[in-house]
Parts: sequence; structure tokens; C-alpha cells
Amino acid sequence: MSATEAAPAVRTIRVGTRASLLARTQTGLVVESFRQHNPGVPVETVLISTEGDRSSASLEQIGGTGVFVSALRDALLAGEIDVAIHSFKDLPTASVPAIALAAVPVREDPRDALCARDGLMLLDLAPGARVGTGSVRRTAQLRALDLGLELVPIRGNVDTRLARVAVDLDAVVLAVAGLQRLGKAHLITELLDPIQLLPSAAQGALAVECRADDEATRALLAPLDDHATRAAVAAERSLLAALEAGCTAPVGALAEVSEAFSEEGVEGELEIFLRGSVTAADGSDAIRLSESGPLNTAIEIGQRLAAELIDRGATTMMGSSK
Repeated sequence: MSATEAAPAVRTIRVGTRASLLARTQTGLVVESFRQHNPGVPVETVLISTEGDRSSASLEQIGGTGVFVSALRDALLAGEIDVAIHSFKDLPTASVPAIALAAVPVREDPRDALCARDGLMLLDLAPGARVGTGSVRRTAQLRALDLGLELVPIRGNVDTRLARVAVDLDAVVLAVAGLQRLGKAHLITELLDPIQLLPSAAQGALAVECRADDEATRALLAPLDDHATRAAVAAERSLLAALEAGCTAPVGALAEVSEAFSEEGVEGELEIFLRGSVTAADGSDAIRLSESGPLNTAIEIGQRLAAELIDRGATTMMGSSK
């Protein structure tokens, strides 16, 4: 290249996100990591309005799974953005051939959290205490604990929900990951053990998508991917898909990755331990089972566990929750 020739311009990567504070914060974390791995590549954030953001109705009323996702994916396929970032638990389990899951960054804490007045913990709440949650899964599992709580359906962003504590609610239950990312972890009065509330599949994880034919962008995003997180989430979502359940179903799933040991105590390959649960809407019954296997069999682990849950009556139980 001669001194008079200009270097080719570097393409700006347009990253689409919902406009909520949590979505923008999560996207900011991904963009920061992207810039660290790809110095000199310009990035632009594009705000996209979704049906889930515009409506105050319950998720069940406005369509459940996908209401926070479709507008972003439409913009991606239309070429209006190059990357879409989602809370992974919002994604439908069915894949879209034209869209690639380019990266699954390291997961935040997947658990649920109680944010209660006066620093109270779950067992401190008196019978009749009003606890807000917008999740069918959380509602069913809280009812199954038989604490005599009044479960109040709520919608809105994290700040809106937190603002109701000590006003018309005694507590709310929210995802730990969102509170941590927003710098509000100090408002947590109890981290809820998965034995009490098993999280939603993919809770705490982010999904970074691009067009399947955009090899250049996929290559730029590849360093953001965490293999263990991707495998754990794959197992959880495989369970959800095999149960034919969406993000609004009373299904809990949590996969943990650890190093397996031989009978001689020698460390071996990585292994996934997956727990799954289905709970009746009224909390009167629940099934909890687990399955494990090598990391590279994540999808099969989820499918096996789903089959076991179905054998124990999960389909009937989920039907009673509709």
C-alpha cells in the first residue's frame, strides 16, 4: 500500500439490546469484554423496543417465551444490527437456523434471592406475608414450601419491584444475577438455596447471537464464550425442550460442572450434574430428580432427565399449571 492509500475502514459492530436498565447494563458488560478482546474494532449499541417491554400484562397473557426476544432477532435478520444480546432464560428452546449462538459468557450466580423489609429471611416472614414475584415457577415452588405466604403477581423492572417492598409488599423474589449486575446485591436479605427454589433454566446466563452466515462477527465474538457455561445451559435447556416447556412453565433446572474422579480418586474429565424439578401450580405436588454425565453429553443428560420426570408424571403436573 502506498503512503497515499487509505487503510480500509474497520466495520462498526452494531450491538442490539432491550432498552431496560438491566438489559443495557448486561450489554455493557459484554461490549466491554468484546473491546478487550478486539481492540480497535468500533462498537455501537442500538436500543430495540420489544413487546415484553411495552406491555404491563403478565408474561402468560402476552405470549410467554420470546416476548423479549423476537424484536431483537428481527432486527438481526434484517441487518439492522450485527449482534443481539439476551438474558438466556428468555430465549425459546427452538433454534433459528439463520441465527448462531456465537458466545455464552461466564455465568453470574444463577440462584434466586429474597429482598424483604427489615432484613427478614424467608422463614422469618409470618403467615399471610405478601411476597411479590412475576414467575410461575417461583410461585409454585414457594407454595410447595407451605409457609402460608400470599403470593402477589408483579411485573416491571427491578427498581419498580424493589420499590414495592415495605409499601404494599413484605418481600420480592428476584434473580441474584440481575441484582448483582445492577449493583443492588446489598438489598438481598437471603440467597435462596436451590433446594428451596430451583432456578429457571439458563438463569444468570447471557446469550450473544449473530447471523449464522456472518463468519467475521462470529470470529470476533468467539473469545467471549465460556465452554463450561455453554454446556451447563445446554443441559438445562435440553431438559426444558424435552418437557416442551417454556420460560413461564413451573420447571426448575440447574446444571453444575465439576471434575469427575475415578474410583482411585484420580481427577478425570469434566462432568455435568443436572437437577430438574416440576411443581404443581398450587404447590400440592412436586417432582425433583437429577442426572449426570460427561460434559460433552450435555444435551443427552437433559433429555434423559426430562424422560425420567415425564415418567413420574411431569406432563400432567405442568398441564395443571396452565
